[in-house]
Amino acid sequence: MADCIFCKIALGEIPCAKIYEDDLVLSFLDINPINPGHTLVLPKKHYTTLLEIDPDVLEACVLASQKIAKAIYTGVKADGLNFLQNNFRAAGQLIDHVHFHLIPRYENDGFLTAWPGRQYPSGEMESTLKKIVAEL
Repeated sequence: MADCIFCKIALGEIPCAKIYEDDLVLSFLDINPINPGHTLVLPKKHYTTLLEIDPDVLEACVLASQKIAKAIYTGVKADGLNFLQNNFRAAGQLIDHVHFHLIPRYENDGFLTAWPGRQYPSGEMESTLKKIVAEL
């Protein structure tokens, strides 16, 4: 995609702090990291979201992410690591090219300190389950 910044990075038109590259996947340091070592992993081919990525390319991204995550975790001596992926603006996706965040975490770093979960009201879990299963 001509106007996609991640496609331009994958084509070598824009420089990056490259961590890993193979035929399908590119990984580089995020320029606005949550913590030092925050890394992006993405397919070289353009896909907008997780909903459309080719399964073989997704598998390559996940396997590369695992390998890179181990290097990040050890390399920056992190206490933990988040593996995040956002789809669409409502979920925080800012670049319309599917990508995965590997974020090294440290005790008391202030990022995602709480998960705002809630219980389902009576009957809502069952009706939600039916809607999802019907789409499979």
